[in-house]
Order: sequence, then structure tokens, then C-alpha cells
Amino acid sequence: MHPERPQAPLRLDFDDDALIANWKALDRLSGAARAGAAVKANAYGTGARHAVPLLLEAGCRDFFVAHWGEVADAVPAVDPGMVSVLHGPLTQADAAFAKACGVKPVINSLAQARRWLAAGGGRCDLMVDTGMNRLGVAMDELGDPALAQLDVDVLLSHLVASEEDTPLNEVQRSRWMEARGALTHRRASLANSAGIGLGEAYHGDLTRPGLGLYGGLPRAEMAPHLRQVVRPQVAVLQVRDLEAGQSVGYNATFTAPRAMRVGALALGYADGFLRCWSGKGMFRDGEGAALPVLGRVSMDLTVVDLGAAPHVREGDWLTLDYSLPEASEVSGLTQYELLTSLGRRFGR
Repeated sequence: MHPERPQAPLRLDFDDDALIANWKALDRLSGAARAGAAVKANAYGTGARHAVPLLLEAGCRDFFVAHWGEVADAVPAVDPGMVSVLHGPLTQADAAFAKACGVKPVINSLAQARRWLAAGGGRCDLMVDTGMNRLGVAMDELGDPALAQLDVDVLLSHLVASEEDTPLNEVQRSRWMEARGALTHRRASLANSAGIGLGEAYHGDLTRPGLGLYGGLPRAEMAPHLRQVVRPQVAVLQVRDLEAGQSVGYNATFTAPRAMRVGALALGYADGFLRCWSGKGMFRDGEGAALPVLGRVSMDLTVVDLGAAPHVREGDWLTLDYSLPEASEVSGLTQYELLTSLGRRFGR
């Protein structure tokens, strides 16, 4: 037997109440539609095994993953029929897997439609491409007999730029409405988190928030309704004193202008704290003191200035400033990248 694994020096402080409140807010903003939840990419990096039961508790009944391999993280908490796999059945084995475990494939092409029917068919979702030119059945394929044979639960499409007020939104909505008239289905869904903010005409029967659930801000007017969900925290591995003129980290990009007390943290670009944070990131101690990143972020380590927190010692925990809109502006990363890049070494 292996001994019990020590606690990781990285963890995500997860606000359960904030996730539940965010789903309820997005459900409320969806008006007559019901809000589902995108839990792909390990619930946007926050941990699907933790997030899915909370979303179920909040009232969510529709969950979307991308890969078949992500089903295992969602199904233990919910009825398999609540789970849709966005990438659809690429092979006959995928179709057989969906039939065996009861999840819904999202059909994205005529080939996938025929593959699903050959496997025996059954309840599925159908993606229609209204302008993304990514996944989905083309508008001029809507009359194909294979689609008419499908038992479609949710008719889906996906907005190109819902965070912007662009004419593309209305073009896509019009095409989505055309598809709704052409195909038999139980429910229709177009809006992601930002799409919810476009108003009732975009809501259909089901909305599919992702970013907004996890504390991202898809549109500025939604800020009063959404709360931060995760805060990366890291242990101090070593504290050291620098003399004026000594440098920190690779390529000596920071040189101490005076005597300084610094701390090496167990966090680096292998954990999703990328080199764009070099000289820009900010950590806080338990009292809120600002502890800026010094020098270049490396694979497993980051150094911070402990001048404002003389009480911090090795083994103490610091919290990274990670409110997603602000962190995106500082780092140059999108809010989506900030979440999904959080590495496996974080305790979740």
C-alpha cells in the first residue's frame, strides 16, 4: 500500500454558494427559458466532479460536455439522460457508448445522423450551423431525410459574437428560427452566457451558460448578477532575503533596487500561471496585503515580494488576484483561458 498522499501546495478555493447563485441568476435572466450548464473541459477548469452536483442542487437539469471521455465526470451525479455530448458520434463505437450509458449525442453532420440511426437511434440533440462554420448541419441540409428520422430533443445553434452588439447576432437568430420551423424537436437552444444578455428573442426553451457560471463576465451589464467562484491559492516554499543588486529568476529580468524579502511559491506555467504574468501578477496574504510577482514565472515556481507581509513564513498560503475580467485585462488572456488553463496539480 502507498502512504497517504501529502496535501498539494496548490489549491482552488471554491465558493459553492457563488456557483449556485450564478446558475440561479442566469436561469432568472433566461426568462421563460430554462438554464442548462456547460460543464465541458472539467467544468471550465474548476472541477466537474465538484461543480456538477452543486449545479444539480441549484436546479439545473441539462449538462453539456464536449468529449465522450468527459461523461464519467458528470454521470455519477446526474441522470445520464441529462448529459449531452457536443462533439457527437465520430465512430460507431461512440454511438454504441451513448446507447449503452444513456447520454445524448449532439448530431453535427449528416454522417453523424446516419451513424446514430444505424446504431438504433433514439433521443439526441441536433446542432445547426447558423454562421460559426465550425460544427453543425448546414442550413441547406435541413431537408435531408436522415434528419427527419432523428428523435431530436434539443435543436442547438451557437452564437459567433454574442458578447458584442453586432448584426451577426440577428442573422444567426433568424437562421435558427428558420431551422426551428424546418425540423421537429422538443426544445430549442441558441444562447450561451453572453447570449442570455441579448434578450428574450435569443432564449428559446433552453440556454447554455458556461463562462458566467464560473464567475466570468460575458457582458458588462451582467456584472451585478455574477460572483467570483474560484481563487487559486499557493503555499510559500521558501523565504529569502535579497541584497540590493541581486536578481530573481531566469534571465535576471528583475533586479532588487534595495534589500528585499521575497518568497518562492509552488506555482508556475505548468499549472496554467503562464509567463504573461511575469512582473504583472499579484498575490494577497490573509490580511489582503499586495504581494507582486517579481521576475519571470518559471515552470513550477514564482517569486513574490513579501515586503508588505513581514509575518508570512514558509508553508503559509497566498491567494492570487483572479477576478476574471480584471485578470484578463492584466494578463492578456481571455477569461476562458484563465479558467481552463488551471492545471491538474491544483487540489480541487
